[in-house]
Amino acid sequence: MKNSARVLSTGSYLPERVLTNHDLEQMVDTSDEWIVSRTGMRERRIARADEFTSDMGAKAAEEALKRAGKTAQEIDLILVATITPDYLFPSTAALIQSVLKAPQAAAFDFQAACTGFLYGLSLAKGFIESGIYQNILLIASEKLSSIVDYQDRNTCVLFGDGAAAAVISNSGPGFSIRESCLGADGEVANLLFLPAGGCRKPATAETVKNGEHFLAMEGKEVFKHAVRRMEAAAKECLRLADLPEAEIDWLVPHQANERIIDAIAKRFSIDESKVFKTVHKYGNTSASAVAIALDELLQTEEISSGENVLLVAFGAGFTWGATLLTAI
Repeated sequence: MKNSARVLSTGSYLPERVLTNHDLEQMVDTSDEWIVSRTGMRERRIARADEFTSDMGAKAAEEALKRAGKTAQEIDLILVATITPDYLFPSTAALIQSVLKAPQAAAFDFQAACTGFLYGLSLAKGFIESGIYQNILLIASEKLSSIVDYQDRNTCVLFGDGAAAAVISNSGPGFSIRESCLGADGEVANLLFLPAGGCRKPATAETVKNGEHFLAMEGKEVFKHAVRRMEAAAKECLRLADLPEAEIDWLVPHQANERIIDAIAKRFSIDESKVFKTVHKYGNTSASAVAIALDELLQTEEISSGENVLLVAFGAGFTWGATLLTAI
C-alpha cells in the first residue's frame, strides 16, 4: 500500500519585540496611513540581537513535535527553509538538530525564498511516499531584520522575523498533502535579491559601505509577477487534484502584502472570510509567512474532515507554488 504523506501538526514562534508603523515613523520618512494603505501591515515582530534563525526554528519545532505527540528522537529528517541562515555553513538544520537532540536525523537547509515552506512540503511528500523516511520535521525560519535596511522606507516597512514548523508523517490524523505545483524563473532574479555576500560578490569594506548586504527589490515588478504566478500555480494545483474552486474551504496565501492577497482572492470563487491573513500583525516573514498563517489558522478555526486548505506563495528567484491540503 502506498505511503500517504500528511501534516500531523504545526507550530510557530514569533519574537517578543513588536515594531509598529508608529515606530517606523520615527526611523524613516513614512506614516502609518501610507504603510496600511499600501500593504495592510500595522506591525511586525523583530528578533533580539542574540536571537537567531536556528533559535526561532527550534522553538517552532518543539511546539509542532509536542502537538504531534512525537519526540525529536522519532524524526528521520530535518528540513529547514531559510534565506537568513545562522551561517553559510554548517546548515541551520544541523544546528537545530543539536538543540532538539535528534542525532539520528539527517538534516539540511534548502532555499526557495518566500516559497520555501511549499517547496519543503513537496520535498517531504516525496521522501515519505517513496518510503525513504517515515517522520520529517519541516521548519521555515527567518531573521529578515538582519538583511533589511532600516533607512530604506520602501523595504523596511514590509518585513519581520518568525518561524514555523510542521511534522509530516506516513500515518496518523492531520492533513493529506494532496497535490503540489511549483515553479521558478531565474530570468528575473535581479528584481528581488541580496546583492553581496555570495561568491559572486564577497563581503568587502566597499560592499558594506554601499549597503549591498541588504535586500534589494523592484516592488512594482514583483507585485505583477506575484499575482500572475500564484494564480496560475493555484489553478494548476486544483486541476491536478481534480478539485473545483468551489470546494476550497480556506485559502492561505503568502503574507507579502494585503493588496497582493486581495488580488489573488478575487480570482477565486471563495468568500473573503475564508482568506486567512496575518500580514497586518507579522508582515512578510519570507519562508515562514505562509507557515505561520497556516499554524494560526489551525489553532483558531475548526477544520472538519474532508475540508480543503489551499496554500499559495511567491518569492525571490523568482519561485512560486501552490499546495493543496485535505483534512483527514
